[in-house]
Amino acid sequence: MNERIKQLRKTLKLSGAKFGEKIGISNAAVSFLESGRNNATEQTITSICREYHVNGQWLRTGEGEMFAENDESIIAALTREFNLDDFVKQIVAAYLKLPIEQREGIQEYLRKLNADN
Repeated sequence: MNERIKQLRKTLKLSGAKFGEKIGISNAAVSFLESGRNNATEQTITSICREYHVNGQWLRTGEGEMFAENDESIIAALTREFNLDDFVKQIVAAYLKLPIEQREGIQEYLRKLNADN
């Protein structure tokens, strides 16, 4: 698991301090986990999965995809990639929950706005 924690942190492009801060552990604790000096507690595993939207099976066994695929994890990935603020995250989340017909209506409205500019 230590190598997967390190791989995850590098994929997220986070320092040990930043990675640990979000899950409530120190930079040194992250280093000990990555080196195999310490084993991750169940609480740490749960925190990693929750905060970074990681697939628990992948973290524990290496099987499956690194990230859990759901609307929340997709929004989290978009937030990291495009530095979205809370308001934009709410808009994206609301859009994803809409039925396809309503999404199409919004898309048409936005196309019209774009054509007018």
